[in-house]
Amino acid sequence: MAAKAPLPSSVDETLALLARGRYIGERNLATVLYLALKLGRPLFLEGEAGVGKTEIAKVLAETLGRRLVRLQCYEGLDVSAAVYEWNYPRQMVEIRVAEAAGEHDREKLSGDIFDERFLIERPLLQALRPDAQGAPVLLIDELDRTDEPFEAFLLEVLSDFQITIPELGTIKAAEPPVVIVTSNRTREIHDALKRRCFYHWVDYPSAARELEILQVKAPQVSATLSHQIVGFVQALRDEDLFKAPGIAETLDWADALTQLDKVALDPQAIDDTLGVLLKYQDDIAKIQGSEAARLLNEVKAAVAHSLA
Repeated sequence: MAAKAPLPSSVDETLALLARGRYIGERNLATVLYLALKLGRPLFLEGEAGVGKTEIAKVLAETLGRRLVRLQCYEGLDVSAAVYEWNYPRQMVEIRVAEAAGEHDREKLSGDIFDERFLIERPLLQALRPDAQGAPVLLIDELDRTDEPFEAFLLEVLSDFQITIPELGTIKAAEPPVVIVTSNRTREIHDALKRRCFYHWVDYPSAARELEILQVKAPQVSATLSHQIVGFVQALRDEDLFKAPGIAETLDWADALTQLDKVALDPQAIDDTLGVLLKYQDDIAKIQGSEAARLLNEVKAAVAHSLA
């Protein structure tokens, strides 16, 4: 982890902060991120899978020198997995030891076992604890995978940065964490939660920005191949696919083609590696063969023109 760094004091500094973490962001993202950091508000990032939402939280933790606390959401996520639970086996041992020592006062036993020594802290509670490096970056990833009751529970956390534990009372953050919430929009998130956050839609990048990302993240890829990869991926996103490839797939494809010693795209290489880009068989069947060759010819012509 890098040394603790101060929060950026301007939009330009926020852009530079992202760049230090090798994240190529646009100014509108840097603006809303700067405001969220400046005003201590959670940032809600929505967009298709693979467009770089999660990476923003990782870059913030790295460049600010903060601990990253990640809560990966899923269907059925509850308080015991997200916030805390009691260490019941240790509590039972404590009760047996106390009884063996002649302690039978139930009220005193209850006070002894519902102590922080027996508390197992999960991500949300961990994020409220003080840290020498400064308040951590709390990533609540893919919130749309959870159920609505869990969203309701989050309201207290995102409004007041506190959690109430019935047996202990309210635990409040001395310094609010930097909160990044992401959603792939598989369902709508309730307005009450969105109102507590600043919002930004993370879209697929333009060709120029995707090329810049590829040059930063995969500098070993030749200029010609980089242009062809970006052109082909951009063309795929215009097709009627079940799931278009994101930036993550672009980078994976570039790495795969490099491992195969490719210096330029050809129809066979595309057909052999479509499973890196596309994750549904219907999409692969639609593109492979003649359609891939057609797209490649268009891309090569466009790239040749742009590099001329």
